[in-house]
Amino acid sequence: MHTRPDITVVIATQLRPERLGYLNELHASLVRQLVPWEAVLVLDGADRARLPQPLAADPRIRVVELPRPLGAAAARNLGLRCVRTPFVCYSDDDDLLPADSLAVRHRRITETGLGWVAGWSADLHADGTTTIWRCPTPPGVHQPGDVTGYWTSPDAQIPLGQTMLLARTELVFAAGGHGGLPQGEDFVMVNGVTNLAPGELLPHVVYCYRKHPAQMSAGGAAFRELEGSAREFAFRHGRALRSALTRSRIHGQETAT
Repeated sequence: MHTRPDITVVIATQLRPERLGYLNELHASLVRQLVPWEAVLVLDGADRARLPQPLAADPRIRVVELPRPLGAAAARNLGLRCVRTPFVCYSDDDDLLPADSLAVRHRRITETGLGWVAGWSADLHADGTTTIWRCPTPPGVHQPGDVTGYWTSPDAQIPLGQTMLLARTELVFAAGGHGGLPQGEDFVMVNGVTNLAPGELLPHVVYCYRKHPAQMSAGGAAFRELEGSAREFAFRHGRALRSALTRSRIHGQETAT
């Protein structure tokens, strides 16, 4: 019996030639998932004719074409607009999902009613080996605002990666999606989601982050030029949002009494 998916995976891509093989491997990892899914593939100004045939032929993938390159933040937000499932997660076009990635997070979020559930990420090296990235946020349930506290300065390790999260779709909308930064937009999304609702980090790898020379964060002058400014904005955004929401809750409690 066909089961309607609960989860949409949003993938933004510019279909760069050096990443098409990785995109095919990401799709293969989605095919291996243990729960039903659908995907929104956002072509960020890319020519649809370059879309690999396995993805073009998969009816679970809806393609959103943008008329010009807008960057990851705008592409992901315009992809979110097309999500019709109760839960959403994100993947970059060069990474992989372990076979139980969606299932383990979906099971926990439906059992608990939490706003988000995340798992660990692992760096995927060129030789196929992986190294778990142990983020500053510890495993367990976290109340709104807790995760922000684990990001200690703009230059410090981020508390969670956005691709580690499975979140309620309406929560990601409420959080404002991925903000409007040219990079570091994922930090803004994590800030919003984890400040607005409680969630849980599972000590279980749900995402493989491929390490390779063509990855967007590999370096280069253009990336380094804005990294400090983007991180500072995102860091201050998280702190300000947490403070505003805390004040609002306190005011609500005082008014109620």
